[in-house]
Amino acid sequence: MSTPAKEFSLAELMICAGAEAFRHDGEVLATGIGLIPRLAASLAMKTFNPDLMMTDSEAFVLSEPNPVGNRPDDFVQKNETWMGFSRIFDNVWSRKRHAMVGPTQIDQYGQANISTLGGSYEQPKVQMLGVRGFPGNSISHANSFFVPSHNKRVFVGGECDMVASIGYNPARLPKGYSLNDVDIRFVVTDLCIMDWQGPDHQLRLVSLHPGVSVKDVQENTGFDVFIPEQIAETAAPTEEQLNIIQQLDPHNLRARQLKDNPPGRR
Repeated sequence: MSTPAKEFSLAELMICAGAEAFRHDGEVLATGIGLIPRLAASLAMKTFNPDLMMTDSEAFVLSEPNPVGNRPDDFVQKNETWMGFSRIFDNVWSRKRHAMVGPTQIDQYGQANISTLGGSYEQPKVQMLGVRGFPGNSISHANSFFVPSHNKRVFVGGECDMVASIGYNPARLPKGYSLNDVDIRFVVTDLCIMDWQGPDHQLRLVSLHPGVSVKDVQENTGFDVFIPEQIAETAAPTEEQLNIIQQLDPHNLRARQLKDNPPGRR
């Protein structure tokens, strides 16, 4: 890799940090839900994990990830093989998939919510997507979380208003499952990188983005985060990574993903 870039946006920092979630996956189907997670998975495939499988979100596995946004009329995507819905489900159920998703709520157990907020399930204050594929996905393959705005509305105290995915909560484990079957990997936010490798699967701080403090993280999380003695700073993007990101996102759509497109160094 080339030397660290002197200037980069927070979105670019998060893309590079998110790519690390896929570093050791080998040949699995990588699914990034949303622009930054998609670019993160594509960057991982283009650099340190070429064995990743990426789809065109329709019917093919690609040997090169598609760039985002409008493409030239003469663009031809690099199809590797057919991959219809049936083959996607085969990957999901065989644990050969890793998705990076963006929950509306995450609780201390790693349980996530994309369904409803407030009130009861029958009469919520806010109706969102519904649970969609979250329950089956979360018990069948690895998931990482992407949080563009780290705050207590996302990282809630207690449980999520509606538990839409499995987490490290013994009281809610499906029959026949143990905590060892739960596979929640990384949490990439605009403040830091975390994982669930603290004591008893407590959410653990892994690295702080440049200019962010431990206090910033704890004050914006609705439950205790495990703080190790040594905390790294999230690695800055390299010039090579930024060049690849530009190829993957030639219209700079990443600049619209975070409010005011803040710099990577606070």
